[in-house]
Amino acid sequence: MNVLLLPLAAEPGNRTLTISLFTAVVAVTLYITWWASRQNKTAADYYAGGRSFSGGQNGLAVAGDYMSAASFLGISGQIALFGYDGFLYSIGFLVAWLVALLLVAELLRNSGRFTMADQLAFRMKQKPVRTAAATSTIVVSIFYLLAQMVGAGSLVGLLLGVKSEGVKAAVIVLVGALMIVYVTIGGMKGTTWVQIVKAVLLMAGTVVITFLVLLKFHFNISDLLGSAADKSGKGEAFLQPGLLYGKDLTGQIDFLSLGLALVLGTAGLPHILIRFYTVPDSRAARRSVQWAIGLIGVFYLMTLALGFGAAALLDTTKGSAVETSKGNVASPLLAEAVGGGAGSTGGAILLALIAAVAFATILAVVAGLTLTSASSFAHDLYANVIAKQKPTEQQELRVARFAAIGIGAVAIGLAIPAQKLNIAFLVALAFAVAASANLPALLFNLFWKRFNTSGAVWSIYGGLISAVVLVVFSPVVSGNGDKSMITDADFHWFPLSNPGIVSIPLGFLFGVLGTYLGRDRSSETRYSELSVRALTGAGAEGAAKH
Repeated sequence: MNVLLLPLAAEPGNRTLTISLFTAVVAVTLYITWWASRQNKTAADYYAGGRSFSGGQNGLAVAGDYMSAASFLGISGQIALFGYDGFLYSIGFLVAWLVALLLVAELLRNSGRFTMADQLAFRMKQKPVRTAAATSTIVVSIFYLLAQMVGAGSLVGLLLGVKSEGVKAAVIVLVGALMIVYVTIGGMKGTTWVQIVKAVLLMAGTVVITFLVLLKFHFNISDLLGSAADKSGKGEAFLQPGLLYGKDLTGQIDFLSLGLALVLGTAGLPHILIRFYTVPDSRAARRSVQWAIGLIGVFYLMTLALGFGAAALLDTTKGSAVETSKGNVASPLLAEAVGGGAGSTGGAILLALIAAVAFATILAVVAGLTLTSASSFAHDLYANVIAKQKPTEQQELRVARFAAIGIGAVAIGLAIPAQKLNIAFLVALAFAVAASANLPALLFNLFWKRFNTSGAVWSIYGGLISAVVLVVFSPVVSGNGDKSMITDADFHWFPLSNPGIVSIPLGFLFGVLGTYLGRDRSSETRYSELSVRALTGAGAEGAAKH
């Protein structure tokens, strides 16, 4: 068994403190879930929280959903290891919200009901469109779930003082079990309140670490960056592009592909899109995005201090705890360092607090993702395709709960072999799939009258299949040594780690081809009604209640 002893492992008292805080976080979130479950009486309560959340509350929940383990653990780790290149994740995730605000948020809330497929099916044939949208939703959500579970394994492995894949696998199973409990019992109300609490805790913890890091360098950003560059052993190259993907043509194209996926992916993420159904009107939807942009913007600026602070204050060389974890434990170890260092009481307390916050982050995000997948399966596939709109609400909700169990099991099974990958990178793959499969169909449906059912189906399946196939045959899965999921085989032929630059245009192209080859123009008859509803909200309230 490969065991890596870490400073915390030698301190049983510290470990007791950490486990106590973890237990408290789980207890609080379970209580919130139980409390919310007592208010779930209808499908609208389970899927959309009764549309009872204000713009500010939903903005906090959106931020909580978006600021995932990839943001807190993965991005800071990428910056700590690769400097400038790692910060592209922060920029991409933040800029993506402008696309979501301008093109999707309010329009989707006005023209849908519970899921992304509701908006597409408004003027399309129900069965093929809902089947395609549900398939895409589940695949994207599972990609995203992998990142959160890998983060949980890295985090708890650090705190127990070991780096055993067996221990991490056990943690992944535990997180999967907890997320199934949250979703099956609490629904959207429970998940939303867990995300609100988590967002507050995460922002507070990040502010504290950022302040302490800057205090170490007397609030001189130049000194912080210079120290990070020197300590990294890479000098000025640490502050310039090229460390992560290289400076050759393939590396530059891969870098561009990553940026494209990050910027366009948010507007196609199902677990973010359904959050806009939890507010009572379009004005609250706009306020949700405004709150989310403010919170997320501040947070991603602070990842600069987390990442470069970790590079300046921690050992990030080959074989170190940070490097071995692919950067995933940089933030917790930085908290220990600025709190007083390994073995100190202050360091132990801050490490335990930040680790507990990170664990709460993972629990909240996996609950949102699982709820999204289960809702799409039950509402789109079961209620509208299999049962042909005839099941009762209780039957539909029962199916949603069973779907949550199945999706959780699949995510657990896939997360265990993905433990060697950086979680920010895993999330970038989810963004690429979302931007390739979901965004083209959503935009065409809103802004192109000629768009029809075959166009929507071609767009979703074309973008989804191309993105997933390119990932499977990329260096992410094989052919890149110990950086790949499969280390003892090489069947890759696609040279890029990020498929977005190819699969996103293909998603739009398939939508155009499917529209013109399909010849079905019946969808045009409801385009005007969809446009009015999307832009004004007229008629949306009544539809949401049925």
